[in-house]
Amino acid sequence: MAGSERRGPAGQVQLDSRPTLTTTDGNQNITEVDALDKRQTLDPVEQYKMNHQRRGVALIFNQEHFFWHLMLPERRGTIADRRNLTQSLTDLGFEVRCFDDLKAEHMLEKIYDASAEDHSDADCFVCVILSHGENDHVYAHDAQIKIETITSMFRGDRCQSLVGKPKIFIIQACRGDKHDDPVVARDLVDSTEDESIANETEVDAAAVYTLPAGADFLMCYSVAQGYYSHRETLNGSWYIQDLCEALKKHGCSLEFTELLTVVNRKVSHRKVEMCRDINAIGKKQIPCFASMLTKKLYFHPKSK
Repeated sequence: MAGSERRGPAGQVQLDSRPTLTTTDGNQNITEVDALDKRQTLDPVEQYKMNHQRRGVALIFNQEHFFWHLMLPERRGTIADRRNLTQSLTDLGFEVRCFDDLKAEHMLEKIYDASAEDHSDADCFVCVILSHGENDHVYAHDAQIKIETITSMFRGDRCQSLVGKPKIFIIQACRGDKHDDPVVARDLVDSTEDESIANETEVDAAAVYTLPAGADFLMCYSVAQGYYSHRETLNGSWYIQDLCEALKKHGCSLEFTELLTVVNRKVSHRKVEMCRDINAIGKKQIPCFASMLTKKLYFHPKSK
């Protein structure tokens, strides 16, 4: 049956299809997409409401050691990342909860418990995962977890008290396998014979990338797909180092996606200067983020 345009109250377009046309090969050309119900005027500078009683919960899952059968190397330096993130997020007003080397079952339990809480009086939610990763998974102590499994717990139909609020996921995860050879990066002046205190840079190829379905999610990745992610055994990962520094300097003043762009630039300026593996000299890193935020996000200081 051929379609026609019918207009309802206030100029609403209820059907916007044309008569069915038959192509030269006998197939019918049908318009299936309807017009929007009404035009909306959007404020381009509208901000998320960040004056709730609480800033919100920030979960940090720190995975340093892994069950032997996974054949994953330990993530030396991740303790520095956990410490720096705890301080940075606490300074922004978050209630930080840290968990070390959890098995997959226990990690999912903690995430589910957080999604089941009442966040009505909170501004937003943050989840940080420091681990190895591959494709669309991250590793717990004993098994892989699909990132979508984690983010889906916070969709609007499953966590209604966070509807319309920012849900931020920070993934410092890199693939750990036999191709990810550790390298040593040192300044010539600081060269030492004591290997135990050397700040080694471990180079990992990353392949973690996934997008959740739903508004108000922000996915932050330490590295873009196909590039290298670097973690220093003493100072922690390049990405978390620069993210925490940016949060300390600009966390209360700069719009958050603009801050992430600053972090991208800072990390991109880094490179491996000296190392035992000659193939790693000059290697660089570029983080990335995928925003499904619908408003501008600021972490202005909360009133005392």
